[in-house]
Parts: sequence; C-alpha cells; structure tokens
Amino acid sequence: MKRFGGSLTSRHALTAGLVATLLCLLVGCGSTGNYPPAPRVAEAPGQRYKIGPLDTLNVIVWRNPEISGPITVRPDGYISAPLVDELLAAGRTPSELGRELEKALGKVLRDPVVSVLVTQFQGVYADQVRIVGEAAKPQAVPFRQNMTVLDVMIQVGGITDFADGNSAVLIRGAESGKQYSLRLKDLLRRGDISANAAIVPGDIIIVPQSWF
Repeated sequence: MKRFGGSLTSRHALTAGLVATLLCLLVGCGSTGNYPPAPRVAEAPGQRYKIGPLDTLNVIVWRNPEISGPITVRPDGYISAPLVDELLAAGRTPSELGRELEKALGKVLRDPVVSVLVTQFQGVYADQVRIVGEAAKPQAVPFRQNMTVLDVMIQVGGITDFADGNSAVLIRGAESGKQYSLRLKDLLRRGDISANAAIVPGDIIIVPQSWF
C-alpha cells in the first residue's frame, strides 16, 4: 500500500547517550550533588501541537458525515481513513494533517474540507517528558506549554517512600544531555516552591532510591 509523506525523524544517538546516563544514575555511579540546580525558567519553543503515535483524532469532513469520525494514530505514526489508504499523521499539526487529507480525498471528492481535532494526546516521541526511578507511577507524559516539574510530579503521583527526592536529576536532551539537580522532597513534601523548575520537551527526570 502506498504511504503518504516522509519517514519519522530519529534521534537514536542522543537517546542512546541519555539512556546510558540514566542507567548509570540508577545503579548509583557518580554523585548527583555536583550538578547545578535546574533553572526555574527555561526557553521552551513556542510550538504548535504535533500529532503523535496513539493520539486519538476526530476527523470531520464537511458535508460527508459517513466518512467522518474518530481515528487512532497507529504506533508507526500513520492513519488509515475511509477513502484514504495510508497517511502520515505523526509530526504534523492538526491543520497540516487536515490539508493532507483534503489532498488525498480530493481524488475522489469534489473540494473536500477537512477539520482534525485531537481528543486524546500523547504527542511526538521526542517531545514527551519521561519520569523514571522512584516515582509513584513512572511514565512518559505529553509536554504542555509552561509545564513545570511540579506539574509532572502531580501527574505521576509524586515520589515513593523509598525515594531520595533531593538527589533527583533532570537530564535535558535539548541541551545535549546536560544534567541538573532537583529537590523533589523539598518541593513535594515541604511545599518549597523555590525547588520548582521549568520543563522543556524531551526532559528526563530520574528519581533515585534512598539508601538510608
């Protein structure tokens, strides 16, 4: 079957380096006390939301309700829709995908008008924020504009009783894997808002286990 659009972008080299650092920290090599504090303000790109794998979309084709409806983006980033074989959705904004659907449907419909709404969000893989280690619910969460560490930790349910929260580390992929220290215990257990920090797309938060 014919595929529309290009292939998904890859960041294997950077990801491999971040994973190696992550594993090192989790097994306790090195000291996390030497990292600078994570900045409270960071310049996150003011970008429009890009569709990611497993997002749920509501595709509305004007005056054609029979081919409108919900569509889930496949893990490979493509969608299959009525009258459309395959179309790359991941990495595109909803409006960009709408224009691509109009081009594809234009082969069988006269002047189609398509709107795409995202109803369940995952986001592109490279923009997701990952929380691992002694978080209550380690996971990857979609990045949101103006997101902070506090927002992320609320979403994952905080830290466990075994966490060494004040030795947590933030790895910033946007800065070639630069590492910052986080004071999650002060932030979550003591309400010290000065310990909050900005989040940018692709950040990784590692919460180590306490040995005491």
